[in-house]
Amino acid sequence: MPLNYGYTLAQTGNGIPQEVHNDILWGNEMEFDIKNIDDRQFDYLKLLSKTYRNIQEASTEIINLEAILNLPKGTEHFVSDIHGEYSSFAHILRNASGVIKIKIDQTFGGYVSPEERSTLATLIYYPEEKLELIKKNETNMTDFYVKTLHRLITLLSVVTVKYTRSYVRKQIPKEFSYIIEELLFGDTVAQAKGEYKDKIIQTIIETGVADDFIIKMCDLITQISVYRLHVLGDIFDRGPGADIVLDMLSHYHSVDIQWGNHDIVWMGAACGNKACIANVIRLCTRYDNLHTLEIGYGISLRPLLTFALDVYANDPCERFRPFISREDAMSSSDYESLSKICKAIAIIQFKLEGRLIEAHPHYEMDSFRHLHNIDYKKGTVTIDGVSYPMNDCSFPTIDPADPYRLSAEEEAVMNRLKEAFLESKNLQQHIAFLFSKGTMYKTYNGNLLFHGCMPLNNNGTFMPIMTAEGPKKGKEWFDYAEQVVRRGYVASKHHPDDNNRDIDFFWYLWCGYKSPLFGKKKMTTFERIFIDDKETWKEEKNPYYKLMDNVDVVENILEEFGLDRNTGHIINGHMPVKAGSNPVHAGGRAFVIDGGFSKAYQKTTGIAGYSLIFNSQGFMLAAHEPFISKEKAIINEIDIHSTTVAKEGITDRMYNRDTDNGIDMRKRINDLKMLLSAYRNGLITQET
Repeated sequence: MPLNYGYTLAQTGNGIPQEVHNDILWGNEMEFDIKNIDDRQFDYLKLLSKTYRNIQEASTEIINLEAILNLPKGTEHFVSDIHGEYSSFAHILRNASGVIKIKIDQTFGGYVSPEERSTLATLIYYPEEKLELIKKNETNMTDFYVKTLHRLITLLSVVTVKYTRSYVRKQIPKEFSYIIEELLFGDTVAQAKGEYKDKIIQTIIETGVADDFIIKMCDLITQISVYRLHVLGDIFDRGPGADIVLDMLSHYHSVDIQWGNHDIVWMGAACGNKACIANVIRLCTRYDNLHTLEIGYGISLRPLLTFALDVYANDPCERFRPFISREDAMSSSDYESLSKICKAIAIIQFKLEGRLIEAHPHYEMDSFRHLHNIDYKKGTVTIDGVSYPMNDCSFPTIDPADPYRLSAEEEAVMNRLKEAFLESKNLQQHIAFLFSKGTMYKTYNGNLLFHGCMPLNNNGTFMPIMTAEGPKKGKEWFDYAEQVVRRGYVASKHHPDDNNRDIDFFWYLWCGYKSPLFGKKKMTTFERIFIDDKETWKEEKNPYYKLMDNVDVVENILEEFGLDRNTGHIINGHMPVKAGSNPVHAGGRAFVIDGGFSKAYQKTTGIAGYSLIFNSQGFMLAAHEPFISKEKAIINEIDIHSTTVAKEGITDRMYNRDTDNGIDMRKRINDLKMLLSAYRNGLITQET
């Protein structure tokens, strides 16, 4: 089959002068020397001839690809650190980070009032709900339909200008494909054609399908405004809708994902890694996010609840209170139960992590183990040679002589939970999606995308990481990490045992010292819970975050991944950009786009997320204000206000020929030209 570049011309010669078409068809100035091709090349051409069976078909595809190369590149949309905040993320997708509102203002600003433009924007974002509201208040729906349909067709023509007719045609919903094509592509200059379109719109209204037609048009505008969506990790975490976000992404027309550390811990949990399972459950209980576990994925915590209520019956578990008010909890007993569950799973987590670190000394994380450094009589713990008093000394399941051994009851609980994670159909489908669309990093159109960091030494050189297969650093470390977790995922489908080092590795990527997804020397969960001295809570960042403003360092990283050090960019998330800090580094060569989708981080960032747009004319970084609610967005037409915080223009507009797809297309064109020569020289027989 022909390669799918996202574009295909509707007919031969669209955008190609007839004389060029004739040159391709008849071979003028296009002959390749194919007399000396080797057997492998010849076999490839024979295989290609099964798809392009004769000169006409091969030449038509060349014409298609040549024309596509000269269209402007599509718009890329970058988001990061969604953290389960479904409502905010859904709105950002619907308004394309403000791009749709900009297009509306540019298109209709001269003759449509600001109020009507806001109504049109809200209608495009939420067509079904907004239509219902409009019908309750509008006195003349016929006039509304006529006006709205004309405006939607005009706007669609604006957002599709950089695509071929065939690409647009593939996006159009089948039930209205003919009508939309006639309205979109038909000539409106001639009076008769204009009357023809008016009649189509009139008939849409008279037949009672105007609502359905408007809904499909709005969805089409939203979809086609973004050619490619890049999600730079951390879909999971504190918000209640990670499963809903993944449902949406799995149906998105063009998306790739760079795994974040919160994604990898869920991926590890779904592969049966008990330490990952414990971390996931602790975070869900701590942030009152049981909805994702129990409703989204059908994972019952009843075995853990029964265990926690029994073992910690007389323990108030003060240090494990969920981060919600008692008023927000369903009941006082619910609040108490969450606290006990959180402590029970935290103790299990520390035991499991200690065992993993002991089993894998190359992780270099022995300072992460604390249970054997507790003086259980004095109630103190020694960390980095310093003894600290502990604020909680109730450990009924810890044996001081063997502190990392699970009790029989803890072992039984974790076995039940592991089964639940492995058997959750919805979770397993989402993890399969993350493996199919996700990677540790991605190079795309000259840019390097990853979630966390490139582990660096203080002098900017690549930090070596000791692995079970020898030291790794730079790009080799990223590639190795991805290979191991993919191997672990496959193993989990056949042998999900507790002694598989590939499955263990998911946990390391979640919080490991040199993990490119974590980027800190240590995760201080134990210290934050049991020690009041906040000096022990500090989590030292990898030097990468200080060196991001060093142009040489950024360019060396780009070069390491095979990108142009003079024109490429690094784009990552993970570290919330503090209010007043600049998300743009190294003179515009690196972007950090974690601006606080998660409500928990918005006090730090002062905003509610960043979005980066990369179109044919350059980059635009937008900062978003908090999203109030879908209901207020619809009723009061309150959009997420987005402020452009950085722009980087491109001297020469980018076309498809300048993209990664363009490189593939040019290779395809050369192959097809060789096939034409093979046909003309009689080396391969044409089929009719």
